[in-house]
Amino acid sequence: MITLADEGFTECDAGNMRNAQDLLLNIKSIREREDLVYALLHSLPKSSLASIQRNIEPMLQLDVVGLLPDEVALLVYSFLPWQSLLSCALVNRRWRTLANDTTLWRDLCAEREWEWRPQQKQHDVFSSSPDLSINSDDEGMGDDEEEDVEYMLQDDSGFASMAIESSSSMLCTETPSIPLSPIYRDTRPFIHLSGSNLYGSTSSHISKPDYKLLFLTHIRLQNRMRSSSYRLSSLNTRGSLNPHTNTIYCLQLYTYPDTGKQVLFTGSKDRTVREWDLETNTVSRVIEGVHEGSVLSICVYNGLLASGGSDQTVAIWDLARNELVRVIQDHTDSVLCVRFDDHRLVSCSKDRTLRSYSLPSFQFQYAIDDHRAAVNAVSISPEHIVSASGDRSMKLWNATNGTLIRTFDSHHGRGIASIDFKPPYILSGSSDKHLRLLDTNSLQGWSTSPDFDPQTGNVSEGVCETCGNATNAATTAANRNRLRAHGDLVRSVALNADFAVSGSYDTTVKIWDRKTGALVADLSGGHVSRVFCVAIDSTKVVSCGEDQRICIWDFSHGIDTSFISSSHTFVHFAETWVVDC
Repeated sequence: MITLADEGFTECDAGNMRNAQDLLLNIKSIREREDLVYALLHSLPKSSLASIQRNIEPMLQLDVVGLLPDEVALLVYSFLPWQSLLSCALVNRRWRTLANDTTLWRDLCAEREWEWRPQQKQHDVFSSSPDLSINSDDEGMGDDEEEDVEYMLQDDSGFASMAIESSSSMLCTETPSIPLSPIYRDTRPFIHLSGSNLYGSTSSHISKPDYKLLFLTHIRLQNRMRSSSYRLSSLNTRGSLNPHTNTIYCLQLYTYPDTGKQVLFTGSKDRTVREWDLETNTVSRVIEGVHEGSVLSICVYNGLLASGGSDQTVAIWDLARNELVRVIQDHTDSVLCVRFDDHRLVSCSKDRTLRSYSLPSFQFQYAIDDHRAAVNAVSISPEHIVSASGDRSMKLWNATNGTLIRTFDSHHGRGIASIDFKPPYILSGSSDKHLRLLDTNSLQGWSTSPDFDPQTGNVSEGVCETCGNATNAATTAANRNRLRAHGDLVRSVALNADFAVSGSYDTTVKIWDRKTGALVADLSGGHVSRVFCVAIDSTKVVSCGEDQRICIWDFSHGIDTSFISSSHTFVHFAETWVVDC
């Protein structure tokens, strides 16, 4: 142990510093140097120790990441969430260069299937004159089980018979006279995009993919949905060129794979399908003369359009050649829903059956008649088919051979009107006015019913404040306040990676958090009568209904989204889904 007099180290003048350095050179052992420093520190007053601590603190900070080779440092950064990458970019130049690396943000986008949109090509437009004939027929919903028919007729829930439905009080033959000025709502965004320091160039002519810009633009759009910051506009209103002339039952957003251009298809009671150019908000194509009744359901995929109608037929249309490919007339009642992918086409009907056809030949495969009431909705994946019926049940089928895998009996308190299936999640809407999301792997999920128990998946006895159904135990006040259900039948539902959207006969469209079921946005004011169909992508929600209006709830106003691809709207990591119809 080396000891020195206190007075020799109380002043740090130049001479003493040289003496200290000479002394240290004579001490070769690291342990002896440590003992020397400890002895010196122990001899000083606390005020001096505080000063020394401030002086040596920078010497103790070691930039471990900055000293690593680039490939190793990027590997470390690849385990960080995007919020941490933004924080890292503020530390110093070296960290900013690493945190802004394209490969990191490209991988983050790839995890969520957020793709950079390629430069668009010009798309050919087809159009023809509309068929102005109007036929009063059913609105695309089957009757519930016999025990519920009286209830359905009383509350006009959508399961009414054709005789009741043809009543003039249920049909809006012209667009209501309401103000058409856009509704604008905005709040301060979570991430500010006005500058280029954080995102780089914000030009709409960006040719080289900027994955950080792509990722953070998606995050901002998500935040806008959560804060209900949207602009509302309407299609098919008075003054529109070549609009639908009757109730609009179905719609689907579709992106042409060869051009990357997104359009909107709609099907109507006027027996036509229309294609809308979303850049000009005009009709670019009219498909007519195919159905002799209402077009109740459409599905567009890979250049083909399938439609199902109240005339009991399924029609397949080639969009590139603009011609009819096939007409299938196997059902004995209205075709309520049709879906297809690369492997098969599946249709369901008021005749209580599902029918499957192989692609591309459209040869009949099998029929399923296991439901006790009309099959109102069907959704598919490469391995599975999900059907929903007025008998209150959902059924999961093997898509290859049609064998039953599982039945979800009494999945809702009333008949099920709509479903969307993004494996393993099934979102359903019902005449009981509620939504329910189910994970088919864990059998866990949520429901807008205030008496739903997420642990058991059951609804207990008592009375639901919204729908009046009998239920069993009281729920907590927090849960009742968190979940606000629709006030009428939930006619249409749709899923994407973060949100669920629903449209109801109560004239409203709602957005829900997909994970928790919490209400995110209540999109009221767009429709004045029943909503029949909804769709969602990363920038907007689209809805249509009995008032013949097509509402577009745009969350991208003021943001450049020209580089965002609309081809994929849902992320699933365990099983690949094929089509979002």
